[in-house]
Amino acid sequence: MKKITTLLMVLAMVLSMCACGSSSKVKVIDIELTDEEYAFGVDKDQPELLTKTNAFIDEIMKNGKFEEICNKYFGDGTPTAVTSKPFDASKDQLVVATNAAFEPFEYTQGDKYYGIDMEIAAALAEYLGKELVISNMNFDAVVLSVGQHKADIAMAGLTVNEDRKEHVNFTTSYYKASQKLIVLEDNKDYNDCKTAADVEAIFAKKTTAKVGVQSGTTGQFYCEGDEDWGFDGFKFTTVPYANGSLAIQALINGNLDMVIIDAAPAECITKSMNEVQ
Repeated sequence: MKKITTLLMVLAMVLSMCACGSSSKVKVIDIELTDEEYAFGVDKDQPELLTKTNAFIDEIMKNGKFEEICNKYFGDGTPTAVTSKPFDASKDQLVVATNAAFEPFEYTQGDKYYGIDMEIAAALAEYLGKELVISNMNFDAVVLSVGQHKADIAMAGLTVNEDRKEHVNFTTSYYKASQKLIVLEDNKDYNDCKTAADVEAIFAKKTTAKVGVQSGTTGQFYCEGDEDWGFDGFKFTTVPYANGSLAIQALINGNLDMVIIDAAPAECITKSMNEVQ
């Protein structure tokens, strides 16, 4: 009996070690579920800022500056740190509202900001001859803060839609975006899918599934349904998180069945998390 007990204890230890060493990697299903456009949201009481920002966007699209910035995050370039000045009402400043948890568009490392939007913000402030102030907040508050005149412009990977137009004036679009699905690496449910309709046909059957999204984003409206956005929604349970990283970590931990977030952050976050598994 003693030998059997000892053997069982050793087996339990081995199984425990195997469990600790196991990894749960994730993958992005390479099918665009939506068709969106990102733009910046400008304070409605600042028409001149809207005009100048549109002129700036046109300029960086033509002179290659936008492509250069994107190459730092999608290619072999090196991201540039962006520093925020303290807010000072006596100075000529550009106050940018963002949610710096949306890599590769905006994120932080230490006290520095990085990302496509943040580098564009720095270039825009220079173009306008203003100091840059970055106001980092929850995504749900970004557009509202500009609408309440607490910031001059929202730069946060914002999809243009009618509801947000009630609070801000959108600039011309600068980026095409979409929502994508993230599942555990061994999930084969979507292997034969070719189109968004194929994926959605499977969604329709997953009435008991739990799906993570970033709160206040297109992904949440897509899952829950929203008439203004033109989304019918699904019967599964949508679980909002403060950012995509938390949602994907919940998927890895077994608390979710899948995650739906913007395509570019989906790729960045899954790559980062898979590297540490």
